[in-house]
Amino acid sequence: MVVPLALAALVSGCTGGGQENQTVDRDTLTRRQKDSIVSEMPLPGAGAVGRAMDAADAARARALAHDTIG
Repeated sequence: MVVPLALAALVSGCTGGGQENQTVDRDTLTRRQKDSIVSEMPLPGAGAVGRAMDAADAARARALAHDTIG
């Protein structure tokens, strides 16, 4: 009884699950690109995503303008 259990544990421990050859599918879109796509969709609140991106861009531009003064 112990030998089959030990053999099963040994075999399952040595296989490694084949994860060495698996590649991770990484998302190729940035967060901004995803948000831009969402803002164009006919979903409730999707327009707010676009307006929020515009507001963030304006704030970033203002901050850059303040940093370059002087």
